[in-house]
Amino acid sequence: MKPIVSIIMGSTSDLGVMEGAAKLFDELEIPFEINALSAHRTPEEVERFAKGARARGIKVIIAGAGMAAHLPGVIAAMTPLPVIGVPIKATLDGMDALLAIVQMPPGIPVATVAINGARNAGILAAQIIATGDEKMAEKMAQFKEELKGKIVKANQDLSEIKFKFKVN
Repeated sequence: MKPIVSIIMGSTSDLGVMEGAAKLFDELEIPFEINALSAHRTPEEVERFAKGARARGIKVIIAGAGMAAHLPGVIAAMTPLPVIGVPIKATLDGMDALLAIVQMPPGIPVATVAINGARNAGILAAQIIATGDEKMAEKMAQFKEELKGKIVKANQDLSEIKFKFKVN
C-alpha cells in the first residue's frame, strides 16, 4: 500500500489535532503517511519532502502548524500538489497561525481550514481525490448523506423534548 495523502505537522505536539485527518483516512480507507517536519528547524528535509512528494504518488498534502505557521506555505512553494493548511491553536487562540497560513502571495495558494480543523482538511483532501476516483466519489457522496441523516435524527430527537412554551 502506497500513501496518496501526506499529513505533515511542525512537531509531534500537533498530533492531537492532526490525528483528526488520520482517523478520517482510516474510516475512508485512504492510504496516508504522517510525519513531523519543521520549516524552521529542518528546512532541508521540508524541501526534499515537498519536491519529491508527487514522484512518490502523493496527491494531496495536509500541513498543520501553529504560531508563525510557515510550514504549509513553504511546502506549497515547492510542490505542484494541492496543500491544505491546518492552523493549530498554540498562541493568540490560533489567529496568528490562521493568518500566517491564509495570507499567501499570488501563485502559492494554500487551502485553509478552521483552527484545529484537521478533520475538515481530511474531508477536503478526500473530495480532491474523488475528482479523479469514482469509488472515492461514491464514498464521499455516502459520507455527505450520513451527515444529512444525523441532522434529520437530531431534529426528530429535539421534537420529543418538552418545554412549557415550546411550540414544535
